[in-house]
Amino acid sequence: MSKKTGGLKNLEGGCACGAVRYELTASPLIVHACHCRDCQRLTGSAFVINIWIERKFVEAGPVVPKSFRLSGGSGKHHDVFFCETCGTYLWSCYRGAPGDDLFVRAGTLDDPKAVTPDVHIFTRSKLPWLDLPRDVPAFKSFYKVAQVWSAASRERVRDRSGRS
Repeated sequence: MSKKTGGLKNLEGGCACGAVRYELTASPLIVHACHCRDCQRLTGSAFVINIWIERKFVEAGPVVPKSFRLSGGSGKHHDVFFCETCGTYLWSCYRGAPGDDLFVRAGTLDDPKAVTPDVHIFTRSKLPWLDLPRDVPAFKSFYKVAQVWSAASRERVRDRSGRS
C-alpha cells in the first residue's frame, strides 16, 4: 500500500451489466500491474491492474459472482470470479498467494482512476510497444514482499497470521 493507495477504502465497483456490485472496505495491500500471459489472455489486453486485498474487505452485494478454476502459467491453479450474466471478470483468488486474499480488477471500479499501480510484475512478457513509468518499480517476475510492500501492509498480513 503505497502513498498512492494508502488512504483508499470504500471504493465501489461492479460488472458491466450492473448485476454484481461490491465495495472495498479497506485500503489495498498493494496494486499490481501484471503483464503475465495469463492476465493478458484473461483481459484481452496488454496487462491487468489488480488490487490485492483481503477477502474479508470485499463486500459483495446480493448477487454473488460465479467462479471458474484455471491452471496458471506457474502450474498453480487460481479461481476467477465473474458475472454470470455479462461475463465481466471481477477478481481472482491465486492459490499461490498467502492468506485468503483477492485480486480485484481495478477496471471494474466505478472510478478506476482511484488506484494506480504500485509495481509492475512479470514484465518479461510485457508487450514491447508498452513503455513503463520510470518511477514505478518493475520486476521480470515477482518480487520479495518485504522489499516492496509498505510497512502498514506487511503489518496487516502479520496481524492476521498471528506472527509478531
